[in-house]
Amino acid sequence: MAEFWHSFVPGSGSGWLFMWVLLVIAGFMIAVAIERWHYIYIRSNIDANRFMAQIRKLVAAGELAKAINLCKSVKNKALPRIVMFGLIKAGKTSTRSFRTIQNAVDEGTLEVIPRLQSKTNYLAMIGNIATLVGLMGTIYGLILSFRSVSAPGIDVAEKSRLLAQGISTAMNTTLAGLAVAIPAIMLYTILHNKTTQIIDEIDEHTVKLINLITNEE
Repeated sequence: MAEFWHSFVPGSGSGWLFMWVLLVIAGFMIAVAIERWHYIYIRSNIDANRFMAQIRKLVAAGELAKAINLCKSVKNKALPRIVMFGLIKAGKTSTRSFRTIQNAVDEGTLEVIPRLQSKTNYLAMIGNIATLVGLMGTIYGLILSFRSVSAPGIDVAEKSRLLAQGISTAMNTTLAGLAVAIPAIMLYTILHNKTTQIIDEIDEHTVKLINLITNEE
């Protein structure tokens, strides 16, 4: 591993530029992953079943104001914010038709869901780019190796050194590319699945809430 870390030192070999490009990509991946993890798992996530049980209880009792305040109390989490749109509309209109409440919920959904989904796809892109940059470094290292073997006027010892340097460049850039790509793809999958779960909970519970609101009269 000492040789791998040494390959980041400028001038230590022919592949240091590829290694630094991959290092920058890794830094971008970490920044995106931290921001998305915080937004999806901490800011937007909530125990949907428990929260909606409280909301349905308040709506069934006709206490819309308390239900709205409960939504506000959990700040900007995804499900409560969308539910709040529907409850506010229900409190302002005397004719609680399914379409009227659905439109209000859709308005909230169009505001919340794009924020849930934004930037996560960058992780999939980073996984692909890191793999390709690593492959470029691999090809570059192989080019150096073949050129050293066929170079005229160089003794065997020097050819062996240049050949080893080219192979080292190829292997180190491959390893660095995979070291960035694998976590990026794993993080993308985890965050994408959690986002899908939150959206599914929104779809399920908002439909149940709309039915409850429009049928309570």
